[in-house]
Amino acid sequence: MIVRPLIFIMVLMTSSSLLAAADFSTPMGRVKDSVGKVISILKEKSYDRETSWHKIAAVIDDGFDFRSMSQSVLATHWKKASPEERDRFTEFFSQYIEETYRSRIEAYTNEEIIYKDEVIRGKRAVVETIIKTDTVEIPINYKLKNNDGEWYAYDVIVEGVSLVNNYRNTFAVIVKNEGMDGLLSDIQRRIDRYKAAQQEEEAEAGAEEVMTDG
Repeated sequence: MIVRPLIFIMVLMTSSSLLAAADFSTPMGRVKDSVGKVISILKEKSYDRETSWHKIAAVIDDGFDFRSMSQSVLATHWKKASPEERDRFTEFFSQYIEETYRSRIEAYTNEEIIYKDEVIRGKRAVVETIIKTDTVEIPINYKLKNNDGEWYAYDVIVEGVSLVNNYRNTFAVIVKNEGMDGLLSDIQRRIDRYKAAQQEEEAEAGAEEVMTDG
């Protein structure tokens, strides 16, 4: 089961012009900055859908250490993979995360984000937050690591379920049965399916708009 509110992994991450200088020297500072940027983009009425998404994707890429996340997801298979396979997996996995959760991110509707605490242990940290809706409170913890003085997220724990562990279990089965080439092909197919679905959704939305204007 894929973590349902991963939306808020990115919605966690208004515009930088409305914020003080970004403070990436603390885990909480990184999280608040990234969340604020995404929320501001989502609320900006002057952006079309694609412009908004490109800006959000840039925030995601900047706020997450996808290489560390990829290494954790592959676990022992990372050591066995060639440098080229590692690079391709990191690239594909980051695209897959973005495509998988695009519609969920765009569905954000002003849920309240409560920042609770940060726990730092050396170069690792956990930032505790809660997403508060009208009916429930969803605990979401972000695991970050310090890379040369700046903090980057590498895992998200939603209601006790780890994003990394979730994908590790799924991908391990594919690698075991089909090898790294099989896994890379599988992820590419998943990305292609999500992109096709997104294009279809946009085409339908455009057709509805034309009918409405007509």
